[in-house]
Amino acid sequence: MDALFIAVSRFDPSDGQRWTDYCQWSKLPALAEIVSLDTLLCPRLLTEIDDADWAHIVNADWRLAYFYRLDYLLQRVAGLPRRNILGLYRNPTQHIAAPPAAGPFVFMGYDLVEEMTQISALTNCGGFHETFANDELNRVGLIHNFARASEIQRSLRQNNPDEPHAQCELYAIWRLDEI
Repeated sequence: MDALFIAVSRFDPSDGQRWTDYCQWSKLPALAEIVSLDTLLCPRLLTEIDDADWAHIVNADWRLAYFYRLDYLLQRVAGLPRRNILGLYRNPTQHIAAPPAAGPFVFMGYDLVEEMTQISALTNCGGFHETFANDELNRVGLIHNFARASEIQRSLRQNNPDEPHAQCELYAIWRLDEI
């Protein structure tokens, strides 16, 4: 399984009123921050594709901001503030204990993302209460256990066949510890 890498904006209490409004709307308890592939909550840091990027990005299924090479991505985002460099595996069939690259990566959890809109079913859909409880999410808005994340993915599709945001891909997410 190939590792992918992406650079997204941080979203945490230092975002002031935006964070406060989100926490009130989402009703997610005990959040310290959001670490997610959700483009509305954690926008992509690279908003334009350079000609040289095409040799390093995933060019499929709305994943143009996903890179195959960490070193190339780090070069592209050098100097950008408040960034999360995420290493991920898309639709793993089991928990992968090894980080996606050498370096100080920390496993954060699993996100469920509808790929066309890049919206997280876990943190940005108002909750799917018949499928999972908000208090199942960890301090960064992810599911920590692979088996439970896979079960939620299946149940979302089964319980909400006509809801586009429930048709998600499962991503295992590690964060590069740059702090």
